[in-house]
Formats: sequence, structure tokens, C-alpha cells
Amino acid sequence: MKFTKMHGIANDYIYVNCFEETVPEPEKLAVRLSDRRRSIGGDGLILICPSDVADFKMRMFNADGSEGKMCGNGTRCIGKYVYDKGLTKKTTVTLETLSGIKTLDLHVENGKVASVTVDMGFVEFRPEKIPVKCDLSEMVNLPIRIAGRTWNATAVSMGNPHCVIFTDDEVSKLKLEAIGPEFEHAPIFPDRVNTEFVNILGDSLLSMRVWERGSGETLACGTGACAVAAAAVKTGICRYNEKITVKLLGGDLEIVIKRDGRVFMTGPAETAFEGEVEI
Repeated sequence: MKFTKMHGIANDYIYVNCFEETVPEPEKLAVRLSDRRRSIGGDGLILICPSDVADFKMRMFNADGSEGKMCGNGTRCIGKYVYDKGLTKKTTVTLETLSGIKTLDLHVENGKVASVTVDMGFVEFRPEKIPVKCDLSEMVNLPIRIAGRTWNATAVSMGNPHCVIFTDDEVSKLKLEAIGPEFEHAPIFPDRVNTEFVNILGDSLLSMRVWERGSGETLACGTGACAVAAAAVKTGICRYNEKITVKLLGGDLEIVIKRDGRVFMTGPAETAFEGEVEI
């Protein structure tokens, strides 16, 4: 099977062109191929497929084999893949995901895609849509007790569930390998959750680390950065219609939250290498 290893600010996945390849049991294959010591290595497996409702379709599988609804960094890499490989000549393409159809604007330099702006759709704060067990109309900056301490949490959906924690603790020193699983599997989040721990660095400047459900800590998470920016606007830390820079371990993303709740994400996409693997 031919594959391409790509990353968006170090959030790396194994990409397979399903216009040409057949992928049996992608759940099991994702686990095997994501192993960084015994195989290709990555945060998961992403399939680029035909679609009946959009230009292309994305299926993404986490490193533990679970299928995710959406991957922000992955959408940008797909935009680069389909343009650079000649699957499309358009610089605006649509992508079918399990969380809806996303529109990608491709920024081309010297004949190759350098960065992509993704219309991520609308942010969602209603508990039943995330989902999170909360009796209020929204879970915004509410105290929850997890991992032996109380945190102020904001629950957000960007097509997948997020728990955003603004903290005065320096996020680089948090023991995410211990804290992250406690959040991911907390009973308050029935479908598990991605958790972002955030420091406020300045006006429209945030720094975060993320624990992704099914993958553990990753160097970047596009939907997580969008959730963080949306939570920052919701709580008055940042403002609507302004560029918010979110600094992740792998690099920076620019997020804009429109007043109607629509979210736009801009960031780079890069190809690392290509190869073949026996499956």
C-alpha cells in the first residue's frame, strides 16, 4: 500500500489515497501503522476518499483505532495533497467529514500549497451537542473536579468534544500523561473528550497543550485550537472577528471567531515523506 506521511504543525498522520488504494480494516491498520517504533509512526491514519456530496471525503482514525469525526490539521493536509498531486486544480475545495462538509481555501506558492484556511463551521456550546453532562444551557467556566483538583472548564464542540481549561499553572509543566486520561474518561463526558490546557500570553495570544482522546498528547490539534479560541471569546478573553494566535507545541495557528459563531482556521500543511508498506 502506498502512503504519504504529512503533518500540520507536527500533528502527523499517515495519508492514503483511496482513489487508488483499498484499505482493509482501517481501524486495525491505524493501530499497527501508528506505532512509532515498529512501523511508520503517527497520530493516526487518514483516508482520502471519493464523495457523493463534496469534492473529497475524509475518514480519520486515531492511533488507538477509534474513528474520529474531524481533524483540523488533517483537513489542511488533505487540501495540500489533492492539489499537489493533481487530483484537483481548484484552490477552493469541499471536504466531507463526519462532522459535516468543510470548505478549504488553498494558499498556493510556487505551484504547491503552503497553507490552508478551513471554514470549520459553527462552534457549539449546548451540552447535549458536545456531549457533556450539565444541567445548565452551557458549560462555560464552570468548576469540575478531576484528577484530584478543581478546574474551571468550558465545554465546546467543533464537531468533536473539547474541554478547555484556562489555567495560571504553566502548561509546559503540567503532567499531562497523568491528568489527560482522567479528563478523557471522566463520566461527565460520555463520548470521552479532548482536553486543552491554556495559558493567556497576551491580547489575542494563547498557548496550549492538548490531550486528544484516542491518541494521548499530540504536538498540535486544529479543532482544539479552534475550541480554545472560541472559549476565549466566549469568556471575554479575546474578541470576535479578530485573529487569535494559538501557540501549540508544533507551531502556531491563526483562528478567527465570527460573531455568528462560524470559525476559520489558517495554518501550514507539509509533506514529510512517501513510501510503501506491506499490509
